[in-house]
Amino acid sequence: MTTTPIGRLDHIAIAVRSIDQARPFFEGALGARLRYIATGRGGGFRYAVFDLADLTIELLEPIDPAGFVATFLEKRGEGVHHITLQVPETQEKVAVLEGQGIRIVDKHYENSRLVEAFISPKSACGVLFQLAEAPPALNNEPYWQRENT
Repeated sequence: MTTTPIGRLDHIAIAVRSIDQARPFFEGALGARLRYIATGRGGGFRYAVFDLADLTIELLEPIDPAGFVATFLEKRGEGVHHITLQVPETQEKVAVLEGQGIRIVDKHYENSRLVEAFISPKSACGVLFQLAEAPPALNNEPYWQRENT
């Protein structure tokens, strides 16, 4: 059992049917500030990134009716999709987690720009955790890079 944190919170991702319809709540009621809107890798979804007093919130909207966001909304409705943690040395830490019997459902280590893995909700109290080392999986600069400058 580890005594040091695996990483730090990068963002909370929320699946919504429409970013445009969700914006008034996040901006008007919560006071979040829109940072940008982009199309996700593979084009199956759009996402909007908001800053809420240094908490990053990401809204996920389906583009592809067969994509993972559309499937999530169909099964569960709008709500928290995943929590992303900034994790230095992601690949090594994932190996430790797997050694502890924690189920990792998806790993991407193709290159230095996409290093991420997902902890299954079945191993994490019903929450999908994304562990990531660099953008585009992260919405913020990794904390270990900020602390070294």
